[in-house]
Formats: sequence, structure tokens, C-alpha cells
Amino acid sequence: MLAAAGQSRGRYESVEERRHALTSLADLVDPPGSVPIGGVRDCLLRVSDGHITLRTYSPLEAPQRVLPGMLFFHGGGWVAGSLETHDGFCRRLTNETGCRVIAVDYRLAPEHPFPHALADACSALSFVATHAREFGIDPARLGVAGDSAGGTLAAVLCRIARDARRHGGDRARSAPSIAFQLLVCPILDVHGEAASRRELCEGYFLDGETLSRDLELYVPPDTNLLDPRLSPLCAEEFEDLPPAFIHTGQFDPFGDEGEAYAQRLGGFGVPVHGRTHPGMIHYFYCMPRMIPYAGEAIRIIGAEIRYAVQLPVPERRAQRRIRPELIRA
Repeated sequence: MLAAAGQSRGRYESVEERRHALTSLADLVDPPGSVPIGGVRDCLLRVSDGHITLRTYSPLEAPQRVLPGMLFFHGGGWVAGSLETHDGFCRRLTNETGCRVIAVDYRLAPEHPFPHALADACSALSFVATHAREFGIDPARLGVAGDSAGGTLAAVLCRIARDARRHGGDRARSAPSIAFQLLVCPILDVHGEAASRRELCEGYFLDGETLSRDLELYVPPDTNLLDPRLSPLCAEEFEDLPPAFIHTGQFDPFGDEGEAYAQRLGGFGVPVHGRTHPGMIHYFYCMPRMIPYAGEAIRIIGAEIRYAVQLPVPERRAQRRIRPELIRA
């Protein structure tokens, strides 16, 4: 199926090839628009030197009510990915979590290298938090979420918002309050020396050479890869960060990073709920036509987030007795 989608293997030279491969794969394993929801609405947000799109997904059950919000950042190595490649995932997230999901079409490298994506993420968080009622969300129940490279952005946003609140004064008063962070197969250390990076760098969907090429295009030369804005796992402390829901795959090169991040958060007293999904590869959550378990994983995520934002779990799921698994350092 990967070959049929034109999925690139190993080191690529053309950015268009990288982007086309991910788009083709998404069209094959989870076509955009295939999941019924309560509604979709796009709006433009002005950022430095241009605009980005914010796409709001509303759940089937209550599209007109004020709901908890989830700001979502797609994966793709900061080079590929789009609103379309993660459309199905966002649709399932809004239905299962009961949150209004706001997907951010942040700018990609190499046209916009680091820190452009992070700057766009900060602008999106500030705008959505400031205009929460216009988005139909409760500002006290606004979380951030992301998968893969988008998980990096979500994790770093939590630290930026926390530091702004610590600063005091007008900056603290204007800093958004983040209710939770949902990280799905996140990249948390671009330096990448964990065992899972070495052992799963070939033959498990995401090739190590692809990761290296993504990083070359995203990070300018002479940038410190240990910078917490690139590698949040490398920060010195993790106090006062939002409760975290971290989902990894057994055969994901980033799995060890996700587990280590959960342990670091827990060690600083941050509530953490984590799960490693047996047998799963990177991006599995976006491949329900190829990997049926993806639907079950999103149902588990949905129950966890509903628990966090105090929304009732639909009866058909409550009977499954799904509960988060608390990781303690």
C-alpha cells in the first residue's frame, strides 16, 4: 500500500516528492472529508509576511454549543503535511473528544525554516484564546495537540505559555492558559540518540534518512539542536506544565522520546497519562483503512480527553471502561 501511494523511501532530494508522497498516502488510507462531523469552517490569520489558515472542526453531537477547544498541529517533519493529510484524524478527534478542533496550517520548511512554524503556532494560540467565543470554545478548556513534528510544536507552546505567565505583568495577563497537551507519536528530541531511533530507523514506515533530510531543511546551519524550542525533552525542568496525554507506537522511532518525556513530566509533578500502542508504527492513527486499530486508538484518546475536560463519555464507550493509565516517575 505504501508503494502504491508513492511513499518515498530513504533520503529524498525533492521537497515536492516528500509532500506528494504524504498527500497520496493520506488520500489512500483516510481520504479527506470521509468522516461526517457537525461542521467545518476556515478562517485566515495574519502572520508575519502573509496569512495562515485555521480550520475549525465541530463534532456531530453539539456543533452549536460552546465546547472545549483543541488547537491541533499536523505532522510531516515540518516539511510536509497539511490540513488535508490530517483531515480524517481531526474529524475523528472532534467526534471522539467532543472538543472543537482548530487545525493550524502553519508554514513549512524549507521556504519557512525554524522558527517560523513555532511563530505561527504562537500566533494561532494567542488568536484563538483571545477570540475563543467567536470559535465557539470555552477559553478555560483550551488544549493543544499535535502528532509527530506537530507534537513538538504543541509541547513547546505549553512551555512558552507557562514562561509568559511566570514573567508577570501585562505579559502574564495576556498569556493563554492551556488546559491539556495531547502528543501523538511526538518528536521531542531532534538530536535523536534514543534506542528506538537506532533500532527502528529502517523497515518501520518512517525511514531514518527521511528524518535527517527533514531536519536539514527545517533547522538552519549552526542551530543548537538541544534548544528546548526544537527538543523539549532537553529542557532542564518541567514544572507547572499542563496535564499531558502522550500516545506512542511500539514500532515508532520516536517511541522512547515520548516515554522519556512522560517520565520527566511526572517527575516534576505534572499529571501524565501515557499509552504505548502494541504493534503500531508512526502515523498509524491516520491510516484507518490500512490499520483498523487506528479507530480504537482514537476512541481511547477521546475518552481520555473527555475525562480531562469534564465531558460525558457516550454510553457505548463508557461500557468499555476505558480509563487513562497514569505514568508515575
